[in-house]
Amino acid sequence: MLRHFPFAQQQFLKLGGLQVLGQLFQAKEMESLRIRVMTLLYDMVMEKKLIQEVHDWSTRHQEKCHQYDQVNLLPSMLEQDWCMLVPQLLMSTEHDTREKVLRTMNLMISSCRSEYQAMQGLSSLLNMLRSEYEELAAEEQREGEQDGYFLGLLHSASDIIKKLE
Repeated sequence: MLRHFPFAQQQFLKLGGLQVLGQLFQAKEMESLRIRVMTLLYDMVMEKKLIQEVHDWSTRHQEKCHQYDQVNLLPSMLEQDWCMLVPQLLMSTEHDTREKVLRTMNLMISSCRSEYQAMQGLSSLLNMLRSEYEELAAEEQREGEQDGYFLGLLHSASDIIKKLE
């Protein structure tokens, strides 16, 4: 209902939807819900970014861009400490969860850099993940897979580490 519907996204923010998602995100024993919340927020931020990157001068596209300009999701996320919430899911042993977290962190890093740098243990966790994915990517390559899943995760972790230096 929120995806590809900027007016609904604007109302969602206006009516406190992000705060509710933050509360759900912090609920105990709810990792699958946390992942869904993070994925929804990632999708909404990316959706706006991708729309604005298209060089289409049609009236319809310009109106769509104007609608997305009214949706201030990322600034609202920053105000509500999502920079500190998202990396918590890196502790997961699930590669799919880690992929979504790394992807979201990469999207938010320009705004969250100082928070990420200040997070106790994040740097060592990212280095541990990089080492793990180096081994798994090497194994994929030995099996003949040149652009494998784990190579993508390795690149994501490495990109964040570089941006935090």
